[in-house]
Amino acid sequence: MINASLTELAAALAGKKISSAELTGLFLERAQAANPRLNCFITLDPERTLAQARAADARLAAGKGAPLTGIPVAHKDIFCASGWLTTCGSRMLSNFVSPYDAHVIERFNAAGAVILGKTNMDEFAMGSSNENSYYGPVRNPWDAGAVPGGSSGGSAAAVAARLTPAATGTDTGGSIRQPAALCGVSGIKPTYGLVSRYGMIAYASSLDQGGPIARSAADLAVLLNAMVGFDARDSTSLERAPEDCTRALEHSLDGLRIGLPREFFGEGLSADVARAVDEAIASLRTLGCRVVEVSLPNTRLSIPAYYVLAPAEASSNLARYDGVRYGYRTAQYDDLLDMYMKSRAEGFGAEVRRRILMGTYVLSHGYYDAYYLQAQKIRRLIARDFAAAFERCDLIAGPTSPSVAFNLGARAQDPVQMYLSDIYTIGVNLAGLPGLSIPCGFGEGGRPVGLQLIGNYFGESRMLNAAHRYQQATDWHLRQPDGEARP
Repeated sequence: MINASLTELAAALAGKKISSAELTGLFLERAQAANPRLNCFITLDPERTLAQARAADARLAAGKGAPLTGIPVAHKDIFCASGWLTTCGSRMLSNFVSPYDAHVIERFNAAGAVILGKTNMDEFAMGSSNENSYYGPVRNPWDAGAVPGGSSGGSAAAVAARLTPAATGTDTGGSIRQPAALCGVSGIKPTYGLVSRYGMIAYASSLDQGGPIARSAADLAVLLNAMVGFDARDSTSLERAPEDCTRALEHSLDGLRIGLPREFFGEGLSADVARAVDEAIASLRTLGCRVVEVSLPNTRLSIPAYYVLAPAEASSNLARYDGVRYGYRTAQYDDLLDMYMKSRAEGFGAEVRRRILMGTYVLSHGYYDAYYLQAQKIRRLIARDFAAAFERCDLIAGPTSPSVAFNLGARAQDPVQMYLSDIYTIGVNLAGLPGLSIPCGFGEGGRPVGLQLIGNYFGESRMLNAAHRYQQATDWHLRQPDGEARP
């Protein structure tokens, strides 16, 4: 059962070959056994989880099942879930039990899915390695000495290690796609606004977007069907007619134009990743795709633009954590100002403090025009680059990350080198486009490589179709950390 697809699990539950309580218990046992080694989960609550599984069994017995009814799903600890500890990987929220559900959690609850647990993450989603969590780093199941990628590293590692059939994540600059690539699983960041941000603890509001992580593109389509939906409580939520993301999975790829940005295949891309991506592109050609060269000339500016805009928004969003209303408060202080300063200094980790300082600086008088407004102009240029590229192609393909997973601690003292890990993913967020990552091979040290596919706005079905047909022709997504391919 740990290697079954979501469709297979749904069929087994509907056919009474296994109950939700039994299935959930299986994954709970695996998660509890592996967590001391991998540190994927911040919170596991077996009693609450199994009660939800028994309720799903009753729903199935009444003939009211849906595609995800009774299936356990892990949630990144950035999503508020009623009655669950919701920490965002930070000491600042280490005692916060959410009184309400995020819209994403509401959608999964309505579908009958079971909350398996809350996964570890970089603090307030700030990081590319999942080393910034107050609860310690997550370890990559393929090599416990390597990072899993961030900030959704706990979710990606849990799926890769078969501790959960699926998980949620969030993507602000690549934080679903990059850990999916480094852990050898599949993950998709939808078009900005398709998934509500209500109850998703904010990092950078104009960039954050929730999405699923699973073994395969077909599983992603099932999960995305549950997650997408208009929410009046989120002013950026898009009101669109529902679309079945599974409808086009089996369509032919004949004539599909795949654009290869020349900027994605130059300096900075490691040779082992380049080889695996080249082989993946060759496979897409065999499936009928036509490859064309495109250009995204402002790719090099995406990192500096992002690290002006995202910290600026973070400095505003994180101002609410002051030790007064909820969350961490320092034990000793002299007056209100002293309480503010000590609570924030003790409650936030080093990377969060760094980004708050950067954001406050670029928004300050005298620097707003020089930095923040200039970054917004660059953001528009990057979006125009993608628009021009999509006049020549249907999808854009390339590496997800410039290298395979690096060792724990290897880039901890070099923030710029860490930030460059997201060079191929950040532009997608700046433009608000959808993007996904799927496994396409292995590089140095037997560590996974991810292929990134980028679509035009609302092009999720086309992306998932190409990814699914590629996965039908390859078995990279079936590999698991013990080195075996499982059907």
